[in-house]
Amino acid sequence: MKKTAIITGAARGIGAAVALRLASDGFNVALNDLDEAGLAETAEACKKHGAKAEIYTADVSNYAACETMVKKIKEDLGTVDVLVNNAGITRDGLLARMSEENYDLVISVNQKSIFNMMKHCLAIMMKQRSGRVINLSSVAGLHGNAGQFNYSASKAAVIGMTKSAAKEFGARGICVNAIAPGFIQTPMTEALTDEQKAAILNLIAMKRYGTAEEIAGLVSFLAGKDSGYITGQVIEISGGLTI
Repeated sequence: MKKTAIITGAARGIGAAVALRLASDGFNVALNDLDEAGLAETAEACKKHGAKAEIYTADVSNYAACETMVKKIKEDLGTVDVLVNNAGITRDGLLARMSEENYDLVISVNQKSIFNMMKHCLAIMMKQRSGRVINLSSVAGLHGNAGQFNYSASKAAVIGMTKSAAKEFGARGICVNAIAPGFIQTPMTEALTDEQKAAILNLIAMKRYGTAEEIAGLVSFLAGKDSGYITGQVIEISGGLTI
């Protein structure tokens, strides 16, 4: 039986690229996002690789919705072998001007969703005594970033959660790792002004943005058989942004 990978935030950008790569690696994929039209496009692309690709529009910041979704995925696809926690949002702004609403929203989507999905998926993985969890953090979670107090807090929390879970579940054959991307060419970075883009490129040793496909390649490795002795790690993929 084919293994199953769950990818949250799979309608576009990094999530869509990860789904397509894992489908090409031989996984069936459970695709989650609130954008149903985007999910349908991702699913069709994944099916071209012979994968089963099912769509789930649960709000991952909602505990009960995640519980229901994971149960349905198990029923539909038989197993839960890989969880890629990719869903995330930004509501950038200086701390002095940041609203409580924008702080709470980013924490809920970027951080609480990790708890929700890991809680329900790890229960299945423990019974299987195998599994891989790959959490998307950020260089902002490692080093902070002005204007991203809420986002940096959420992504730093992801790192702590990853390391804690790796210690808790390692004896069950479950690897839990995090990826910390730098500036990746996605719809999120497209919103930057030309001046902002030029300033960012000046900081990157490789003088270019990363691609979603490069992140997907790292996810593929962490989800595959060659990474079975890697857990609790945070792998930065930023083109030398922080060296």
